[in-house]
Amino acid sequence: MYWHMLIRKLFKFENAHIVRNCTSDRCKRSIHGHSYKVELLLKASKLDHGQMVYDFGLLKGVIKDIFDSFDHAICFWQNDDPEYIQACKTFSARWVALPVSPSAEQFSRIFFFLAQEIMKSTITQNGEGDVEVYSVIVHETDTGYAQSFQEDIENEQMGILALDQIVFSEQVKNEWADPEMYEKLQQGIQFQNPEVDLQVKI
Repeated sequence: MYWHMLIRKLFKFENAHIVRNCTSDRCKRSIHGHSYKVELLLKASKLDHGQMVYDFGLLKGVIKDIFDSFDHAICFWQNDDPEYIQACKTFSARWVALPVSPSAEQFSRIFFFLAQEIMKSTITQNGEGDVEVYSVIVHETDTGYAQSFQEDIENEQMGILALDQIVFSEQVKNEWADPEMYEKLQQGIQFQNPEVDLQVKI
């Protein structure tokens, strides 16, 4: 039996939202923001040629661009009031439309799902093994966080996630290293990690 090793990459961003249908009156009726911290945990049962689960530098590419899409953006549930949604699009150049509510719990599922889809679409080139997303933790405040695992992504009661149901504004896309990155992901066009020259024979 093989045990998995875990690595963690931390991302930070500022985001605004309204969390409809929640108990707190302020949160469900007024736009407010948080300084989010997102922990992406990857697992693998073997190490690559650099004796790493996955080079942290590789997480500064497509995954970083996708996570950074939420920075200084407003997120809204696509089922919200059309007038509110239009106002978000009119007065904020950076916005993200989601098929679920932008709660911490759903953010953890969204980031898990997006990272997972990117990893599945990435061609590795340095002897990486069975690298997968293990978990995502979203810290909404200093004292509260939500954590998701694979079974949460598959749980339809929590909402079905699909790439075509997550929409980024033109301003967000224009700030990516490749503005067509998400379209390529949707089309199944693979991303390719750089080749590595081995300095030590293994």
